[in-house]
Amino acid sequence: MPCYNLWMTLKDDLKAYQSRWAEVEAVISEERRSASLELRWQQLNAARAMAVGLGLRRDDPSEMGVFERWAKLKEHAASR
Repeated sequence: MPCYNLWMTLKDDLKAYQSRWAEVEAVISEERRSASLELRWQQLNAARAMAVGLGLRRDDPSEMGVFERWAKLKEHAASR
């Protein structure tokens, strides 16, 4: 005879699982929001260095414009 509570248990387990991951996502989002510009800059540079190291980087003529915009943003944030 099958247990009639089996579905409720699975449903409750699924809700608890989703709730835990929602809490994890909330913590990660808050960490991202509160990260300093310096930390973000370091992370960007680390990602770029990894791409170069893995040979994933392609020369793009518009790339220098991106770096110039980042530099302006960094300068603006530092002046606050």
